[in-house]
Amino acid sequence: MAELNSIPVTTLAGRETTFGEWSDDVRLVVNVASRCGLAPQYEQLEQLQRRYGDRGFTVLAFPSNQFLQEYRDNEKIAEYCAATWGVTFPVMAKVRVNGRTAHPLYRELVRTPDAEGKAGRITWNFEKFLVLPDGIVHRFRPRVLPDDPAIVALIESALAREPRS
Repeated sequence: MAELNSIPVTTLAGRETTFGEWSDDVRLVVNVASRCGLAPQYEQLEQLQRRYGDRGFTVLAFPSNQFLQEYRDNEKIAEYCAATWGVTFPVMAKVRVNGRTAHPLYRELVRTPDAEGKAGRITWNFEKFLVLPDGIVHRFRPRVLPDDPAIVALIESALAREPRS
């Protein structure tokens, strides 16, 4: 897990940090795309953030144009996320999720198998990785909704019972 936490990430606003900034949280990492048919999942992602954020949960969105459905510049992505979905969770700068130039975080995450035991390439936008504070990673394919009972049960079982002060 230390390896994941040391991976550099850059926010949409250009602030450089590491994935470890949120190491105490249950993190839901999602590759997003503004012009994808699955973009309504932003609404459920935001609902999860609002429901569990004060208990140690964070959605981390990573826009990607790898499937040709994301805006070209970060400012347009930020505008879309705020105006269309009221996103309050951290959105990172645009990344590649597959191939030789994939972001280092995704190179690590894709090693995790999904419920059918399949690891490897990101298949489409809105693939989800739930990273627990103890380092266990769970993978959910794009059509699994963010508020799916399996995801919610894992989040709830890993969260603090009381809001953080």
